[in-house]
Amino acid sequence: MDFDFSDDQKFLRDEARKFLEAQCTSAVVRNVLDNDDVSHAEDLWKQVKEMGWLGAAIPEEHGGLGLGMLEMCVIAEELGRVLAPIPFSSSAFYFAEAIKQFGTDAQKSAYLPKIASGEFVGCLATSEGPGDSDAAKLKTGFSSGKVSGTKLPVTDGDIATHALVLAKDGSGASMAIVALDADGVTRTPIQTLEPTRSHAEIVFDGAAAELLGNEVGNGMTQLDSILNRAAILVAFEQVGGASRCLEMAIEYANERQAFGRPIGGYQAIKHKLADMYVKNEVARSNAYYGAWALSTDAAELPEAAAAARVAASEAFWFASKENIQTHGGMGFTWEVDCHLYYRRAKLLSVQAGAPGVWKEKLVTALERKNAA
Repeated sequence: MDFDFSDDQKFLRDEARKFLEAQCTSAVVRNVLDNDDVSHAEDLWKQVKEMGWLGAAIPEEHGGLGLGMLEMCVIAEELGRVLAPIPFSSSAFYFAEAIKQFGTDAQKSAYLPKIASGEFVGCLATSEGPGDSDAAKLKTGFSSGKVSGTKLPVTDGDIATHALVLAKDGSGASMAIVALDADGVTRTPIQTLEPTRSHAEIVFDGAAAELLGNEVGNGMTQLDSILNRAAILVAFEQVGGASRCLEMAIEYANERQAFGRPIGGYQAIKHKLADMYVKNEVARSNAYYGAWALSTDAAELPEAAAAARVAASEAFWFASKENIQTHGGMGFTWEVDCHLYYRRAKLLSVQAGAPGVWKEKLVTALERKNAA
């Protein structure tokens, strides 16, 4: 079985890389990092919208390019390489996929074309603080077409136009769509370790909402499916970042001289680079397996998503840490870009569930598979 991308997909990857390396330099990322009043890179976001990337996996009848999930994986990896400070994943990985999977025909017609064009920016609002999202613990409620409660942190919640909110509904939970410019919605930006991806606290006070799809109380099942699909796309984003960390470390190790020779010639540095490479390749292999499962809606999707998520989180964190170590004292300074990748690695490791959560999911999926 060939898990590699096609020539057309590789061409898309090459063109995306050329564009992003030119338009999303570290200066662009740092502009968002250094300015409290800048939530994202507006010029880059405008160009990404114009190229139609948001609609890569959205069917043509709903205003998208109609390409597929493999093309979205390719784009995700390239965005991860440059730490793109835009709300792409919130809209394309979470909100759009939720509408595609569970939305009614009317919801698909209303939301997908505007997500594809970038007119709407979606976000996923499930967390109510530390801990897993669980129907029994939810304080946010959904009743009679209204949502009340507080969600934090919400990635891109200060930028988004619409939120997909997990709320208690009777004895279960439902997913509800809320327009964030409606009455009864208050948003407050919050600080995180990674300011290049903005976050917010969103307070809903009787805000008008509509049920996602037709099934009441099916929110936890919907959320699990949404996260499985998003996990694979985020894994590609992490693989992209980890790959760039390894490249940065190699470049520095070949340039930096110590005792008359490049530090890359010393065994300690060689071992660091080799360990980074091995973890990156394991993560890439799992991400490719996830891409296959995602693109084919395979029964192995939960298992593949968990494996990709665990391996990619470990690889990106390790690569970002060892990149700093390879740079030595320079690696800890603000002027060198190493910390930008370390910040993003830590952020992505907890988005859509921390590695511990996904390890439990992987064990559960394997147990079910072995019992079958």
